[in-house]
Order: sequence, then C-alpha cells, then structure tokens
Amino acid sequence: MMQIGPFRSILFKNVEDSARTTTSEAPIFFVDLNLDQVIDAITAGKQEYDLRPFYHTPLHELDAVAYRHEVMRDLEDKALYEMIASFGRKMRDMRERLAQADKLHYKYQKESWFLSAVEVYCDCVSRLAEDLSQADLKSRGFLALRAFVADYVASARFTTLVAETQKLKADLATVRYCILIKGNAVSVRKHAGESDYSADVERTFAKFKQGAARDYTVRLPMWLEMNHVEAQVLDMVARLYPDIFARLDEYCARHHNYLDETIGVFDREVQFYVAYLEYAALFKRAGLNFCYPQVTADDKAVYDDDGYDLALARKLIGEQKPVIRNDFYLQGQERIIVVSGPNQGGKTTFARAFGQLHYLASLGCPVPGREARLYLFDQFFTHFEQAENLQNLHGKLEDDLVRIHEILAQATPHSIIIMNEIFTSTTLQDAISLGKKVMEQISARDLLCVCVTFLDELAALDEKTVSMVSTVAPDDPTVRTFKIVRRPPDGLSYALSIAEKHGLTYRQLREPGGGA
Repeated sequence: MMQIGPFRSILFKNVEDSARTTTSEAPIFFVDLNLDQVIDAITAGKQEYDLRPFYHTPLHELDAVAYRHEVMRDLEDKALYEMIASFGRKMRDMRERLAQADKLHYKYQKESWFLSAVEVYCDCVSRLAEDLSQADLKSRGFLALRAFVADYVASARFTTLVAETQKLKADLATVRYCILIKGNAVSVRKHAGESDYSADVERTFAKFKQGAARDYTVRLPMWLEMNHVEAQVLDMVARLYPDIFARLDEYCARHHNYLDETIGVFDREVQFYVAYLEYAALFKRAGLNFCYPQVTADDKAVYDDDGYDLALARKLIGEQKPVIRNDFYLQGQERIIVVSGPNQGGKTTFARAFGQLHYLASLGCPVPGREARLYLFDQFFTHFEQAENLQNLHGKLEDDLVRIHEILAQATPHSIIIMNEIFTSTTLQDAISLGKKVMEQISARDLLCVCVTFLDELAALDEKTVSMVSTVAPDDPTVRTFKIVRRPPDGLSYALSIAEKHGLTYRQLREPGGGA
C-alpha cells in the first residue's frame, strides 16, 4: 500500500533535496549537449516562475525519480491538467494585482488592489480544494497535496480570511456618495437617495435614435493610477465612512502575509511539470514518441528505441523536415559505444541524444523514444572539441589532455562520459595511441561512455566496447542517412574524412575546378 506522508513539495520527495536548487547556473556540459537550447525552449514564457534551477538539478535517488513520474502521469489526465492550469492562471492574476498595488501611490487605492488580490487567492485555493477532491489521483505528490489543501481550507486561518474578505468587500459596496462641484471647489457628501438621472435621460432620447449615430461621448483615460483630485475625493469619502475604511486599514496590516508558503511553493513547482508537458506535446503532435524510462542505479544495461536529439528535432519540425530516430543498447559487460563513420553523418547528434536522454531521465521526466531503460548517474562529463585557447599558452593537444585528465580524476564508476572527436590536432598514430590509453582508463573505471571518433581502431578495444557506425545510402556513398547502426567499422570513415578535407571525394572531384 502506498504510504502518503505530509505534503511539502510536489517536485521533491525529500525536502532536503529542494535546498540544493539554489543556483541558476547551468551544468558545464549543457552547451555540448544542446541542453541549453532544450531548457530555453521548455521555460520560454514562464520566466516568472524561475524554473531553471529545477532543470539544472538532477536527482540521485530512484524513488525521487519515481515520485516525479507519478505526478507527471497524473497530470497527463486532461481534466486534472486543466484544473492545475486554471489554478496557475488565477495565482498569476493574484500576483499581478499585488504587483499593481506596489506600483500605486495613494493609500486607499493600494489597499483596494490588495483586497482584490486576497479575494482572488481565496477563490483560487477554494476551487483547488474542490477540484482535487473530485480528481482521480494516483501519485503520492497529488494525494498528499489534496490532503494538505483540504486541511488548509478548513483551518481557522483560511476560513477567517475568507469571511473577513467577503464582509469587507460587502461593506465597501455599500459606500455611496455624491460629488458637488462649484467653480474650483469640490465637496463630497453621503448619498441621500437622489435619483440617477442619466438612465432617465437615455430612455427619453432613445426614441429619437435613427440608425447608427455618431458617438460624441468623451472617452476618459483609463489610468490605473488615480490623479491628485481623485485621491482627495477618496480621502473625503473615507472620512464620511470612517469605520469601514478603518477596518480596511486594519485588514491590510493584519493579512499582509496571507499567502500560505506551501501553496506558494506548489504554484511555482507544479509549473516544472506543466512546462515540460507543453514542450513534449509539440513533438507528440509531430508523431514523435515520448516514454517514461525505466531508471536504474546499478544495472548499466541501457537502451532506447526511436530516440532523437530534442534540440535538432524541434528545429526540423519547425522546418517541416523529417526527424531521424535511432536505437541503442548495451548489455552484459558492455559499457562504451564508439561511434564512427563519415563526416556530417549524425554521429555527434547521436551522442548528444544519448546525453540528453540520461539527463532528462535524471530529472524524472519522460524522454524521447518508444521505450527506454537509462542509468541514474552521479556525475556527467563531456569532452567536445574546442577552439585553441591562446591565453593559456597551451597547444590544442595539451588542452585536450588536461581536460580529459581532469574528467578522469573526478569520474566514479557511476558517472557518464561523452567524448566527441578527441585528439584531432595530432597525427593519426599518436591519436590512436592516446585514444586507446584514455579508453582503457574509462573501461577500467567501468564508466558508461559514448565516444565519437574517426579512429576505427578504438571500436574493438575490449569486451566492454561496442561499435556503431553512421551509414550512407547504398547507391550513393555521399548521401548520409543519419541512421546509426550497431556494426563493426568499415575502415572508410577516416579516409573519407581526409578526402573531404582536401576536396578529393568523388563528388568534389566532379565539380568544376575540383581537385585543384
């Protein structure tokens, strides 16, 4: 039987985990994996919630991942999703009213906007409690939230807030007054039952109306901020009704901290799920799969069927171009995927997709693909080719060696490494020698790794190494299929790369001036 504890967070199973989301600094590997583009797209339009720290903080416990899977599955129910979306809209309305109150200058106008914000909050939370009571919930997160909200709306704190808000709104609605203007003098007195002649005038002249008439009424500017005359009129009205306005002053002072902290945290955290589901829907509409991966912390036999690079897929969808999907799997003692093949064949895209899949799985999110089993890492490292740094006085090869040494010094058997085109600045024989030494260190540490390389010799290092190759069209080797298949290297990738670099491929030689 599922154990439902007290509600603290819809995003974190353990409250201590939430304390780690204090930075908006993205992990250093984000750019290499194009995860910066992915997170930018997910959080677009939701800057007010500051969701980036959540997406920058991977989980390290399987049950924490399962907790988010449960919540995400609940939210895939359209009825519940719309309930939460409605809650979010009302809470945004509340915040906008509070923000407007802060911008205003005159006391009673500020208090009016504050009262309006509290009224929206009371309605919003009451509606949330009612909606959750009727929802078919299965996740620990939402079940605990339902219990919390039910207790909160029944508490003396909330019921008192609702009652006082309704009473004050009703009392303020009874305030009626007349403005008397004589020359430059303006006076205010209580309304004494005088008739409103404007309605009578409209009725009298309605019978003379023939067709559409030109509107000669003066449109007054709809400024939210009162001018000084309006403010003085309101001050005089307050003196006419001292008891009501004194209670308004006291209400605003006493309820300035009306927003329950847990409700406020939920309002922000639940947008993590809403934003991701909205993002995933874009791909699903294009016919691409998302799945809830099986996440493991001990078995490194990982796989994904029909996976793809999210950043590239989003671009291709916008251009109405097809998205190529690829599979991978590791079994038994296999740990390292060596990807070889011709330039521009999708090798780096495949490596990025591998990294994106594992990172998104560590966030407790559905991932691209039809079915997946992924590893819950402790640290993630990437080594992608970088331009030579002229400030550190190192050569490019030395920079590569320093970076790889730092990675291996920090990595544990539970880490993942993705390397893309290492040691391209040295000779072929030196690149092979250095590449083998690095791969041997990775293998000895039992790390999961994807290595993109032109060095076919790395593809058969040991029993932990698997070869995958980017393929070309059978009838035209110059046409890339962008499919990455599991098979031994064909020995042509490095030669083809060199030929392309020097303009000596068949296609390049056929072009005017080719081979010159």
